[in-house]
Amino acid sequence: MSDRGTPRRITVVGEEILTRRCREATEFGTPELSRLIDDMFATNHVAEGAAIAANQVGVDLQLFVWDMTDEWGTHHVGHILNPVLDDLPSGQRTLLEEPEGCLSVPGPYRVVARPDRAVVRGVDQHGDPVVVEGRGYFARCLQHETDHLHGRLYLDRLTQRERKSALREMAASQDEVFARRAARSSSAASSS
Repeated sequence: MSDRGTPRRITVVGEEILTRRCREATEFGTPELSRLIDDMFATNHVAEGAAIAANQVGVDLQLFVWDMTDEWGTHHVGHILNPVLDDLPSGQRTLLEEPEGCLSVPGPYRVVARPDRAVVRGVDQHGDPVVVEGRGYFARCLQHETDHLHGRLYLDRLTQRERKSALREMAASQDEVFARRAARSSSAASSS
């Protein structure tokens, strides 16, 4: 539960900001950056997400936050700026095909192949180096969010037929998803 920050509107597939590489962060330790991180945590909470990238709240910046529990019950919370995924040797990872969804593609989940392990290097909001390692669902999350900052959605990893099917499903379910998010946002605002 996010106890600070203000939920922001989540961008959806088709918006230009989701299709291009985000700019690197060059200013650290500012009140604006701290506020953005808080707002992203609040937005992620309201949307019932695992993580969210800055371009998903309309901000052109290499930043994502996460607040999720993996399949082993470990709770992961954090943020990273200017993330770079390590290219792990195949002997150190296994490709898993599992369902994946996205807050910017409200509704559908599709099977996407991703390595079961990820190491991301970047900096925190103060510019200090951080290294984040994830396995399983958390690894998928780190890879998915790093993709966002390069202008890629999980839909881009699907066949054309699967992509069209996911977009049709999104069109059919997005009003319900948006209504649920609005209700959670109102509930969060009234309880603070």
